[in-house]
Amino acid sequence: MVSKFVGSLASIPRYLVRTSVNVYERADQLAKDATQHGQPYSHTKLPKTHIKGLLRKRMLEEWQASWKNGDTGRKIDNIMPSVSLRPTNWIREDVIFSQHGPFPAYLKRFHLSDSDHCSCGGIGTALHYATECIYTVSWHMRKPAPNFEQEWLKRVSRHKIRGIIKFISEN
Repeated sequence: MVSKFVGSLASIPRYLVRTSVNVYERADQLAKDATQHGQPYSHTKLPKTHIKGLLRKRMLEEWQASWKNGDTGRKIDNIMPSVSLRPTNWIREDVIFSQHGPFPAYLKRFHLSDSDHCSCGGIGTALHYATECIYTVSWHMRKPAPNFEQEWLKRVSRHKIRGIIKFISEN
């Protein structure tokens, strides 16, 4: 049996053996150079898709770190703690969860309104309309304690909030 195996080796063309040995020798040499000199392989060609994937992963990691440690967007961070390249596709009525939208306090912040007060006299925030405004009494929900506000926004009924926003927009 061994003689058959040794005999079959004789039928392998010599140029195949020599080429594969040269490739292995070159790979060994590159690995040795990299460990001795701290330089990566200089002749390695990676597919563009692989490079794009590595860059995308690195960019998302840096973006996530910036988002996690940043000073802005904290209200949204509590609702959506992870960054993503995919849009959230929230419908208009869902904006209360981010506290962006047609609320006087938000509009005043960007100089789109002269006042941050609601028609009832309170500060016109999303939470105000959902819990205490006299014009949205039929839509009211129990107001959370200040330290539980973000948790409340995560768990509150979206259906009820959509109704409040629709009512505010129409009136």
